[in-house]
Amino acid sequence: MVVVMPDGRRLAVEDRGAPTGRPVFLLHGTPGSRTGPAPRAGVLYRLGVRLITFDRPGYGDSDRNPGRTIGSGAADVAAVADWLGIERFAVVGRSGGAPHALGCAALLRDRVVRAAALVGLAPRGAEGLDWFEGMTASNVREFTVARVGLSAVAASLGAAAAQIRADPAGKIVGLTEEAPESDRRTVSDIGIRRMLLRNFAEGLRHSSDGWVDDVLAFCTDWTFDPAAIKVPTLLWHGENDVFSPVSHARWLRRRIPGAMLRIERGVAHFGALDILPDVLVWLTQD
Repeated sequence: MVVVMPDGRRLAVEDRGAPTGRPVFLLHGTPGSRTGPAPRAGVLYRLGVRLITFDRPGYGDSDRNPGRTIGSGAADVAAVADWLGIERFAVVGRSGGAPHALGCAALLRDRVVRAAALVGLAPRGAEGLDWFEGMTASNVREFTVARVGLSAVAASLGAAAAQIRADPAGKIVGLTEEAPESDRRTVSDIGIRRMLLRNFAEGLRHSSDGWVDDVLAFCTDWTFDPAAIKVPTLLWHGENDVFSPVSHARWLRRRIPGAMLRIERGVAHFGALDILPDVLVWLTQD
């Protein structure tokens, strides 16, 4: 479905699972789309979860929102919830979606009941954190280019997106070449690979705009302080993650009052796909 924002922008939204279940917003990774990895319909029905996903601005069929920040994404979530008639909800973000989930928890405290951030990043320039330590070379390059500015990021990611559109499977090959063994095992599953292929192809179908704006948003002021989060918050991270190093989750745990941190040994970035059903159970508890 297409949901129209108060400013006239359109967001492409998926509403699936149990129609009368407890609502949970799942915010996709970077790059990504509303079709990204998620539990199957049967699992959602069994868990009693109504799962809402949408293409962030600039991805898939969602209109771009130039200059958006991590914090500004909370207004989009609230507008989609209003459109669907949902007053209170939980939110979970994976990878690039994790900071956006934290933004919802900080800025929509009267509506978000619980929040989870899986394998996410800390704010760029977080005090006391070596932001790049343990991060794979491709991500270091991507975020370093962001410091040059919009035109440099657009040129770099525009070329990368064109390659993915021509050969989505090549993106997965590139990820597995840099990933630890546990991630390679997860991505070797044919069902996961199909979801990732569909996810990348849909998110970048028209342009690299969403990817560009995500990267710029990660590297500029988030426009909220994680310390403002007061709702129950779960941080989950694989100990061996090289895309979003585990030190970022440890920093967030120190910053967010009362946050629970779960670090799982022997797994890495894509371990968040396996843990998602358990996280949904936690998010929908009374």
